[in-house]
Amino acid sequence: MTTIEGLRDRLTVTVPEAGEYLGLGRGAAYAAARRGELPTLRLGQRLVVPVPKLLELVGFDPDQPHDPPKPAA
Repeated sequence: MTTIEGLRDRLTVTVPEAGEYLGLGRGAAYAAARRGELPTLRLGQRLVVPVPKLLELVGFDPDQPHDPPKPAA
């Protein structure tokens, strides 16, 4: 599973990786990208998701300290 710490070191991720982060399967991630719900860039034939836009989409503020979610009791 992709973590926020792992995302911070990257500028882009693949559509399936973005889907995994969002809890979507490969097909659902590509469908969301096709509908414009998942921000993408086309680089030649490759479709990638910019990490800053992905983090913004889920409401992550990189300027705020982040504690990992605590498991449900």
